[in-house]
Amino acid sequence: MKAIVRTMALVTLLIVGGYAHAQQTAPQGVRWEQLSDDQRQLLGNMQSQWSNLPPARQQALAKSAGRWLAMSSEQRGQVGQRFQRWQALENGERNEIRRRYQEFRQLPNGDQVRIRRNFKRFQNMAPERRQELRQRYRDLSPQERRRIQQRLRPQ
Repeated sequence: MKAIVRTMALVTLLIVGGYAHAQQTAPQGVRWEQLSDDQRQLLGNMQSQWSNLPPARQQALAKSAGRWLAMSSEQRGQVGQRFQRWQALENGERNEIRRRYQEFRQLPNGDQVRIRRNFKRFQNMAPERRQELRQRYRDLSPQERRRIQQRLRPQ
């Protein structure tokens, strides 16, 4: 069981680290010896290739390992569940999610904040109300959906 959790943690770190890696610009690397004992234990499978990793990747992995170690067991379980859901998706679905995420990241900050706020509001609704809104949206004609989407897009 420990090996499964450790493997899931490593894979999660690699995914999160990959994103963080893309956000970094010419950072300094992290020597293996600079990692805490817990970080080295968590990233143990990477030790042999650590010095060959780009500095940004080293920093991202070290930071992700620190975040993982700071999580409660409940939070780690949630991350594991999200990762399993991600793994269960078809490649086309994953690619669509990545495309939409990149599209979101290119929006101005104000629009990102507005979208996050609306998402939180939706998440805080009663499940029945969320389901009702989803169904109402599904029942719209393609033209009505396009009108709504155009109205919600930033000018």
